[in-house]
Amino acid sequence: MPITATPTPGKTLLTPRDHVLIMIDFQSQMSFATHSIDAITLRNNAALAARAAASFKVPTILTTVAAKTFSGPMFSEVTDPFPGQALLDRTSMNTWEDAAVIKKVNEIGKSRLVLAGLWTSVCIVGPALSALEQGFEIYVLTDACGDVSAEAHNRAIERMVQAGARPMTALQYLLELQRDWARAETYESTTGIARQFGGSYGLGVTYAKSMFGAHEG
Repeated sequence: MPITATPTPGKTLLTPRDHVLIMIDFQSQMSFATHSIDAITLRNNAALAARAAASFKVPTILTTVAAKTFSGPMFSEVTDPFPGQALLDRTSMNTWEDAAVIKKVNEIGKSRLVLAGLWTSVCIVGPALSALEQGFEIYVLTDACGDVSAEAHNRAIERMVQAGARPMTALQYLLELQRDWARAETYESTTGIARQFGGSYGLGVTYAKSMFGAHEG
């Protein structure tokens, strides 16, 4: 029997209203030992994800570990898009074992979680596997995560994928939230974020607009 196609998005695609973004331990001390990705690229990708979430009004949790005693402040690229938002500081390496974070997750009430942070093999694997076991859907922004080595990062991503997590990139996250260039209310903010943080794609958007007045819609 033939299958009939319909112009309907797949159920696993993210929308601004169906998930919470959790940004974990983007802190100075954690970044010093991160070698799977260079600091400039990491900060750029974290900024892209944070600004995408803020632009689309995605509920976002910002959490740190031992901020005052060990790990230091969170990247301003992550905190600036959420002015005045409190950071949830933890003692546990596994975010999912922190009562304040879990309380916030339950208050928001979304069954899909998007994770990004440092380090992939500890502070991302922990909540990913824990939340999956409790029935949540997990997405990981792999290029907005980092670890002490490429080996550690890659094995962590494999472990999470094997358990059911879905990997994606920060730019993919932004464009998946926009999905349709006819969505005029977020068009300018999306292309603006892409131009600033979207690498060569952003340069292409700037070029097309400057040279030809091009418009994706």
